Amino acid sequence: MIRLVTLRSFPPRLLVAIVVFGAAIWGFLVLRSEVGEGETTAFDRTLILALRQTADPNLLRGPAWLHETARDMTALGGFTVLGLVTIAALAVLLVYGRRRQALVFGVAAVGAQALAEAVKHIVGRPRPAFVAHYDLIASSSFPSGHSMMAPAVYFTLAAIIAAGELRPAARALLMAGSVTLVLAIGVSRVYLGVHWPTDVIAGWTLGSAVALAAWLALRWPGRR
Repeated sequence: MIRLVTLRSFPPRLLVAIVVFGAAIWGFLVLRSEVGEGETTAFDRTLILALRQTADPNLLRGPAWLHETARDMTALGGFTVLGLVTIAALAVLLVYGRRRQALVFGVAAVGAQALAEAVKHIVGRPRPAFVAHYDLIASSSFPSGHSMMAPAVYFTLAAIIAAGELRPAARALLMAGSVTLVLAIGVSRVYLGVHWPTDVIAGWTLGSAVALAAWLALRWPGRR
């Protein structure tokens, strides 16, 4: 029997999530248009140069430990780490019989990766070429794959874990930690000179939209 879903059957937070999802997609499309027209170039260059030494823009600002920290943070949004996190999370969910959560999480992770690669191929934006790169690069620039995959994986996983946590303080701490991690990964991409700031913003926006879609799939009316 097909259950009809009406507006009244939606909890307010689901309606808010749907609105935020739509706003994220709209924001990404607007940003993509601005980048394509070159309207963000001055903004991008200013932020990148602010993180470089004035005398030589190929040198990073800050002490050596900060450079190493940035590389460590950026690795947390890389394919290897996120792949291991995804595999481990899927294994645990399946062991505990959470097949639907495992399916949604797996689709979110794989779908975000495929979407990022597709958009990169379509846009074809070059990486920043006026500063030295402090990390390896192998694809075009827009959007930042690290910045997109981080929220798609970490936000979705945090939402799944938080759903089983009864203490509000623990849920808030979990979500705050995931937000901090996602922000740090994105900032590290700009700091290391491998992405324009708008690449990172676009990645955050689209990756968060993927995580919201996953959360909606798990919390849709009639679903446990």
